Amino acid sequence: MTRAPFLIAALDVAAHDRSRFNSGSPALDHYLREQATQDRRRRVAASFVALDNDLRIAGYYSLSTASVPLPDLPSGLQRKLPRYKAVPAVRMGRLAVDVDFQGRGLGSSLLINALRRAAGMEIPAAVLIVDAKDDQAAAFYRHHDFIVLANLPLSLFLPLATVR
Repeated sequence: MTRAPFLIAALDVAAHDRSRFNSGSPALDHYLREQATQDRRRRVAASFVALDNDLRIAGYYSLSTASVPLPDLPSGLQRKLPRYKAVPAVRMGRLAVDVDFQGRGLGSSLLINALRRAAGMEIPAAVLIVDAKDDQAAAFYRHHDFIVLANLPLSLFLPLATVR
């Protein structure tokens, strides 16, 4: 029996070799190699990796808690939420795919996994938010039905109710 092409799991610093990861973005590579374990230890973010059959990291994403000012959300969504100043959110801080695995839909698979993970959390959140690094990344999120947040073209969100 063969398993799926990629297994997505929580980053295990002892078991997962981060040194070979190369997304083509030095900042995203540096985060996985140098910062992800510190963020996990400090309990400010959790990273999840896609592993190929050889346990090589093919991609990753990170999640953390956040909040969004209620007025920044579209009025239709505001009406469905409590009248708090800000609503709970999950922030996907990073999403990257190794250059050897790009073009295979892995970025979309990682995004779907992140959305399912956020929607299934025991601590509720209303939306998943992202800050795209550039227009190309923002187009990726818009392709997946993310909505621009408060007229900031690189800040986008997706209501987690749509995932559930």
